[in-house]
Formats: sequence, C-alpha cells, structure tokens
Amino acid sequence: MTLSRRELLQIAAATAAILPNGWTRVLAQQRLTQAELLAFEPLGNVTLLHVADMHGQLMPVHFREPSSNLGVGEARGLPPHITGKDFLTRFGIPEKSAAAYALTSEDFAALAQSYGRIGGLDRLATAVKAARAQRGEEKVLFLDGGDTWQGSLAANRTRGQDMVDCFKLLKPDAMTGHWEFTYGAERVKELADSLGFPFLALNIRDTEWQEPVFPAYKMFEKGGVSIAVLGQAFPYTPVANPRWMIPTWSFGIREEDVRGTVETARREGAQLVVLLSHNGFDVDRKLASRVAGIDVILTSHTHDALPEVVRVGKTLLVASGSHGKFVSRLDLDVQDGAVKDFRYRLIPLFADVIAPDPEMAAAIARARAPFVAELAREVGRTASLLYRRGNFAGTFDDLICRAIAEERDAEIALSPGFRWGTSVLPGSAITIEDIHNATAITYPQVYRQTMTGARLKEVLEDVADNLFNPDPYYQQGGDMVRCGGLGYTIDVGKSMGSRISGLTHLKSGRPLEAAREYSVAGWASVNEGTEGPPVWELVQKYVARNKTVKVEANTSVKVIGA
Repeated sequence: MTLSRRELLQIAAATAAILPNGWTRVLAQQRLTQAELLAFEPLGNVTLLHVADMHGQLMPVHFREPSSNLGVGEARGLPPHITGKDFLTRFGIPEKSAAAYALTSEDFAALAQSYGRIGGLDRLATAVKAARAQRGEEKVLFLDGGDTWQGSLAANRTRGQDMVDCFKLLKPDAMTGHWEFTYGAERVKELADSLGFPFLALNIRDTEWQEPVFPAYKMFEKGGVSIAVLGQAFPYTPVANPRWMIPTWSFGIREEDVRGTVETARREGAQLVVLLSHNGFDVDRKLASRVAGIDVILTSHTHDALPEVVRVGKTLLVASGSHGKFVSRLDLDVQDGAVKDFRYRLIPLFADVIAPDPEMAAAIARARAPFVAELAREVGRTASLLYRRGNFAGTFDDLICRAIAEERDAEIALSPGFRWGTSVLPGSAITIEDIHNATAITYPQVYRQTMTGARLKEVLEDVADNLFNPDPYYQQGGDMVRCGGLGYTIDVGKSMGSRISGLTHLKSGRPLEAAREYSVAGWASVNEGTEGPPVWELVQKYVARNKTVKVEANTSVKVIGA
C-alpha cells in the first residue's frame, strides 16, 4: 500500500491552480505548512529514512530536475525515465504545483520565485527529528546513500570534514559512498573511522589480499525486528573517477557477493534485509530481479526522485533525489520475517516552510564561517537559467565549455556529464559558491591537447555506451559529455560504436574530419599528472570579464532512436 500519490495531491491541491502573475513567495507559502509537509500516518513496526547524493550542500538550493532522462532496453519509458509533463501525468501531479516544482523541470524558473529554495541540513534535521519523535528512536533507521562529502567549495577545501561534522548531528545509522573516494583512500578511511556509525561497502576489496576494505553489513534491532543493512558502493568508481586515488581497492557490482551476504544475514536471523546502494536505479532494478531475499533497496547515484516506490517482485525500490531536496520515509509492517504492508512518502524540504533546526543551523554556520565571505562574492550575473541536469546538455555546462574554450584558446571544449551541481535563476548574481557548486572536485585541472576527429568520435561513443547500453550492468549512470564547438547526432537505440554521426565543427560549419587534429580543452581527466589551471578559475575569469552571461538551450545535439 502507498499513500504517496494521495499525499502529494493534498499538498498540490493546497498550492496549485495556476499561479497568477504578481503572486509573491509569501502568498505561496501561506498554502504550505510544515505540518502538511511532514504529515505521515504511521504504519507497522519499522521506519526507514533515506537521503542520498547530498553533494556537499549544507544550505537550501535551487536544483532543476532533468528535462530528459532516457531509458533504454527494458527500462525504456519506465520511471525514472520520464520527465516534464509526462512525469506529472504519470504520478497525477497538477501543473505549477509545489510538487511539480520540486519534482520536474516544468516552469522551473517561474515557480522558483514562488516556492523558493529546497533542502538544507537544518531543515533535514527538523524532518528527521519529527519522524523520530513520532515513531520513537527504537523504530527508526536513518540511512545515507553516499555522495555526501563532495560537491561544494567548503567540502573540497576541508576534504569532506564540513559535511562529516554536520552530518554526525543527524545520527545516521549507516552510509555508503562514491564521490567520497575522490579524496583518496587514506582520507576516506580517516573520515570513515571518525563517523561513529558504519561506512558499509560489501563490494570493495583490497587488491593485494582480496579482503574487505569496509564492513559488508550491519545488524540492527528496530521495532522488534532484526534488520540487516548491506552497503553497496558505486561499482565503477575506478573507471568513472581517478584510479590512482584508490590504487589498492577493487570495485564491482559483485552480484554473487550481494547474494551471499543476503544469505548470510538471513542465516543470522535477519527478518528484514535492506540494501543501501549506490549502484544507480537501473542497476538496482536488475539486481532486484536477480537476487532473492532483498526486501528494500534504497537506491542512489542517478539522482532520481520518485514519489512512489517501484516494486520488482517482492523488493521495494526507493529513490530519494539529490542535493538535500528530499528525505524519503518508508514505514514497514514486518511480521514473521516478511513485509506485510508498507506506506511511503518522498518529503520535499521546502526551506521557506520548514523551520531550521537550531543545533544544526549553528553547526552549519560554524562550518561555513571560514569561507562565507568568499562564497557570497558576486562574480557576474546571468540573464538565463543556469542548470546542469539533462541527458545531453545543460546551460551551466555550456557556460563552462565557453569559458574553458576561450581561456585555453581551444576549438572544442569538453565538460563531463556530472549530475551534481546546483541551479542559478535568471536575473541572479553568479557567486563564487555557484561556480564551485558546479566544479568542486579534487582533479579540476583544465587540459589543452590535440585530438583527431576520429578520436573525438571514439570519446563520444564510449560515453554514449556508458549511458545507453541496454544492459544496466554496463551503465555508469552519468549524463552525456557536454561539447562546446561541436555538434552531432546520436541514435540511442543503436549498438556500441555506431550511435554517433554527423559530427560538425560548429565554427566552420563543416563536418569533422577524422584525420584532422583539433585543439581541445577539457577538465576532470582521470589521468594522473594532468596539468592546467583549475576549472573554477577559468569560469570565474570568463564570467567576470563578460559581466552578464546568457546561455540559451543547446540545439547542437540531435537525438534520434528514443
């Protein structure tokens, strides 16, 4: 049983209709209350709270959900691979409502003026404490799906310490990870050992001894139920991120290890098995169909926000969004070692509605204090919406491509298809914080090199297969690499090596020549020893010089076969 649609409609009915021009945020707020947002009719004997993909965000943010999220193979047309109006129709969400703003890209810039920012660890703390107060500590498990310690200037400068210090106040029961590993093996172990709760990852092995690097699972007793929480870190970390940062750790989906750990936990008396996963939604959907005995998968990595649970056989999949916008709550009635009933809600943390928790607010202020003046400094302004999410293009990435091409005097620019990075509304200042929210990594060097047209096609084909391989176990979960100065056609339905065609050098308007060498600038190379200035420095220079930037939607990529 799920009440998520009904509850979302209750919020939507209170906030929706068509917002007339001139309505202020205050008027919109009067239609939302903290009590409504956090309302939940409890069920059963266990409550799972889940957040994922925070990406270093301590404060409320604007974050536009994707306008395109294509699925291939068996996932084609299934949640989470629906967006915009199709998403609203599928889940019965009224247009221009609070839920529509939180969950889709539709009318995003206009609705942001009414509903404001979402998230913030202090608002999350309020929601978590409310759930614990209602249910009692003895029934609640709060779990962090990873990608928590990275994605902002302060997180980068402190190498995750700001997020760790603040997150501890939430008293999580366990976490797993992905971008955490880009601080290097030694730093990850140091922080993991300081948490006071387990960092779980059954799929990471030491390459020399083939021994586990982290605990595979932990048993909990909640509501009279013995619960096993298994951790699954991002399986492709050494491919998607620098291998040299974690040279002695091996990763993988390790389906047999997942199956074996489930069986071990069941033998030890687990009545409920929860996989705390950073695989990505489609990988977890396939895993659920192949591994028996998992009751719940709390999925993350692909940043999907779904207002309903997805069922795969007897397994419930929960997708809790990203950047602190949501916390998911799943109440379970567990009897005789089986889930008899459940109730679910994805709770949007509207920052203008939910009162900040004072203790967490103070901790956030302390963590940001060394950087607060720098973060707030205005570099320039934007006349258009800057966003990242979408399979093929994002205006913030297009801005980055412009900046690195100009500053590095390159014909073509490449920007990685990261799914993290906050949005900036049209007419707003672009601050140092905004720039770092889209670029804050530990390998930010902007390289300049020559590539042949043939090599550029190989790069695009490789990334396309990571995204559109019909077998989810071969997908790595990012979006397509962004290109500046280069256009192409992609047929997502074709096989590896044959998806990309019509490569065009935009400045000349000519087809890309396979044998010709082009000057290319890009960033986030996984190769050790890459040289060049940090990407945020070049974006800052470009914005400051232009004073006001305007980036229209990218039309240089043509998509067919979808």
